[in-house]
Amino acid sequence: MKKIFMAVLLLVTMVFAGCGGGGNEPAKTDDSSKEQTKITIGLDDEYAPMGFKNEQNQIVGFDVDLAKEAAKRLGTEVEFKAIDWNSKEAELKSGRIDIIWNGLDITPEREQNMLFSKPYMDNRQIVFVKAGNDQGIKSEADLAGKAVGTQAGSTAETYIVGKEGLKDSFKEFKTYGDYVSAFMDLENGRIDALVCDEIVGRYALSKQDEKFDALDVTIGTPTEFGIAFRKDDTELRDKVQKVFDEMVKDGTAAKISEQWFKADLIKK
Repeated sequence: MKKIFMAVLLLVTMVFAGCGGGGNEPAKTDDSSKEQTKITIGLDDEYAPMGFKNEQNQIVGFDVDLAKEAAKRLGTEVEFKAIDWNSKEAELKSGRIDIIWNGLDITPEREQNMLFSKPYMDNRQIVFVKAGNDQGIKSEADLAGKAVGTQAGSTAETYIVGKEGLKDSFKEFKTYGDYVSAFMDLENGRIDALVCDEIVGRYALSKQDEKFDALDVTIGTPTEFGIAFRKDDTELRDKVQKVFDEMVKDGTAAKISEQWFKADLIKK
């Protein structure tokens, strides 16, 4: 019995030592095997139809549906977080959000601070006025002497402020935290014209088509929408790009576009 006991004791000691139990250093883990389990997407939650709150206070929208499908294919949870659109680069850089997916125009200025996907939709800035009151606006130059508004931090604001003499030609230039407030001021006559993303503005018209008119007047150069990531986060960008390419190829992205715009607006 003594010999059996000693043999068992020796075996237990060897097993314990082999598991690292006798050392002072903790067992090492391989952090490289960890996968991102949640993606936080920043957006302007009053930017219909790209991302906005519905009557049930749920965040919905065209880009929201695209992002949900991409996250599903990546096997990750997704959280949508409303941000100050004027501080979007800071929100991304700080790590409070991982992605901006919300009708974001790709511009040279933004590319200095953010990493973009391939463009997935075309966009242009056009002029909106009160119904039946085009005020003779047929070109960018015709905005001179008028009270003009747009969203703060938007592509339209960047263009208007950056083009020499354009802003100074206006009677007044107002910026808004969101396009909902901007359209309200247009309706109430506080501004004469609103420069807005065509896709966003035409969606607003579809809900209130008797209040506003869209003028076929392009302000600046047409742009393209992209998905933005932190400048150094190529890994996440490449993963999202891969599944989005699959969504385009199998027709899922087109189907989502049809649901929101009655047309396939996805770039191929």
